[in-house]
Amino acid sequence: MTRRIADLDVPLPTLEQQIAAASFEQAAARTHSPSKQIAYRLDAWLITHPGACATDQDYPGWAEHIAQLQAANQTRTEATA
Repeated sequence: MTRRIADLDVPLPTLEQQIAAASFEQAAARTHSPSKQIAYRLDAWLITHPGACATDQDYPGWAEHIAQLQAANQTRTEATA
């Protein structure tokens, strides 16, 4: 992939997002599966639009709830082993 020097004159995180998005677009172009094309293109879009992704701040207490469920599951698994 050849890029113009002006394309690289951006902050490093932006450049990393652009490179990752381009790799997903290339993967979408190589596959013949419509569902994989959709998934790759969605990944490319999500990388360049991080605000569209949910964070722990969007769901207060959710991470702790999941951690409790995982701990309980681990305890049950160890008890039955």
